[in-house]
Amino acid sequence: MFAVIKTGGKQYVVSPGSKINIEKINKKEGEEITFSDVLLLEKNKKVEIGAPFVKGVEVVGKVLKQGKGKKVIIFKYKPKKRYQRKKGHRQPYTEVEILKIETK
Repeated sequence: MFAVIKTGGKQYVVSPGSKINIEKINKKEGEEITFSDVLLLEKNKKVEIGAPFVKGVEVVGKVLKQGKGKKVIIFKYKPKKRYQRKKGHRQPYTEVEILKIETK
């Protein structure tokens, strides 16, 4: 059994027991989170495709940790103008473990 969920403007393929890194959500570690935006559900070799979402299906997960990704260097440069800018960025994320996929 697996599902495709939408959160933070991105889509993720999830199944019970899988761990995913999603865009930062303001939840504390150990709290449960439900994703109601389910785009696709596969159960017993039967596929349900939503238009745009599958009705009566929720994915339940548990927040494992809040963190930051690897540092990305942004470097702007214009030749012959003595213009240089160097900046770093670390994207925050939330690590979630998928507990179950509920159908109503």
